[in-house]
Amino acid sequence: MRRLFLLLLVPGSLAAQGYRLRLDVRSQVVAYRGVTVDSIPVGDTVSGVGGGPVTPDGIAVQCVSGEPYCSFFRPGPTQRSDPLSTTADFTTWGLGLSGLSVHVLARGGADLGNAAVSWPSTTPAIQLLEGYAEYAQPRYLVRLGRQTQAAPIGFTGFDGASATVRASRLGLDATGYLGWGLADASALPVTSAALNPLDDFQPVERQLVAGGSLGFRSAPLDLHWSYERQIDRRSQYFVSERTRGDAVLRPLPGWTLTASGMYDLAQSLWGNADLRLMWQPRAGFASASVGVSRYRPDFDLWTIWGVFSPTAYRSIDGSLDLTPGHGLSFHVTGQAYKYDPTGASAPLTDFETSGWRMSWDGAYVLSDRWTLDAGYRAEFGPGASSRGFTGGATFAATNRFTVSAHAGTLDRPLEFRLDDASVWMVGAAATWKASERWNLQADATRYAESRRRPDAAGFDWNQTRLSARLVLFFGSEGRPGLPAAVQAMPEAPR
Repeated sequence: MRRLFLLLLVPGSLAAQGYRLRLDVRSQVVAYRGVTVDSIPVGDTVSGVGGGPVTPDGIAVQCVSGEPYCSFFRPGPTQRSDPLSTTADFTTWGLGLSGLSVHVLARGGADLGNAAVSWPSTTPAIQLLEGYAEYAQPRYLVRLGRQTQAAPIGFTGFDGASATVRASRLGLDATGYLGWGLADASALPVTSAALNPLDDFQPVERQLVAGGSLGFRSAPLDLHWSYERQIDRRSQYFVSERTRGDAVLRPLPGWTLTASGMYDLAQSLWGNADLRLMWQPRAGFASASVGVSRYRPDFDLWTIWGVFSPTAYRSIDGSLDLTPGHGLSFHVTGQAYKYDPTGASAPLTDFETSGWRMSWDGAYVLSDRWTLDAGYRAEFGPGASSRGFTGGATFAATNRFTVSAHAGTLDRPLEFRLDDASVWMVGAAATWKASERWNLQADATRYAESRRRPDAAGFDWNQTRLSARLVLFFGSEGRPGLPAAVQAMPEAPR
């Protein structure tokens, strides 16, 4: 690790070895209204619209029987977040053994603003997303260190070892992995203080992760099976245990049929399933897909979320892509879904159990310099609905410098709550690709929001966001890409 740190500090001295380093620096400034908790004696409240208690200036309050004070929220001082993050993606090879390389992906972040709560993902300040040594050969691949398995069964991070064996002539491959797990959707152990909202419910030791997969690939048919289990090392109980099967069938040129299904062995429940037919001719102006699916969220057994018995929903969806020519393209999607019965013996109220969503997007290339785009999205279903338009224009001043303007609207009516909101957004962005070694991006966007409430607490959450991004590339061969020998390795970028 010490040697790798030195390599990062002095990239110009790595003449004997190959390396690639990509630095991505992002900064954002966000200013928005905060809220402040306040209270008022019960005797000072008055009746508002509908008869409920409000403050003398018309803000609805929450009163608890027997308590002398009622609580409510007032508009607070402006909150400002200035999140700054840097991501370093480093790979080096030529370490004396053909096929051996080291890969490190790390991120550093900080919130320089005055907001009461730090911007997400800025704690802890430095996170190691990936860091492993890899030995790659045509027939097998071995990794040791912090890594992720982005398998169909889910995105799993762990510190440990993995191995993949391939029989290319037979179209077969097998993968196995074992290690100490990371928290879901995070590069942190589940024991980290940054992931501790449940206090006593948080595990005191990292879980043990073990899994594997088998695959078969051919021109007409692909098959894949995967399995994974996670065990709490202290109690020896299962954290999760799941298995999944996937199949891809290509019966005719341009036609593809896919099917998948997952089973939760730990809870003896069927999880997600999907059946989809896709049509995409080699040459043509249209492609389409239609599918049916079932979605049921699954949670680690150590959490409390499984107690709520999440209900699955079934859906049917479709999409259509059209490119009629002359620089014009369209993309249309739609989905209708319905939740399974909850089995509640005494529901508190009637509520929606089905819904639908749709969207369309279009783009028109006016010339080599100008491109226009527009879109619409709508969703009506349980709990909340939304609908809104987006649009924009892009002007390529040169091959390296591009400017754009964008705008949009969003209406969000709620089913069980107040604060129906409408938002207008307008902004501009610019991209400068100075060279193959670095490029710069900047964006400024203003959000104007209005809230519809029967009381006086419909204060806005207007905000302005300014962001900038700098991407730097370093490489030992005079260009940021990998050399041909490395690109020929299994799983190398192409």
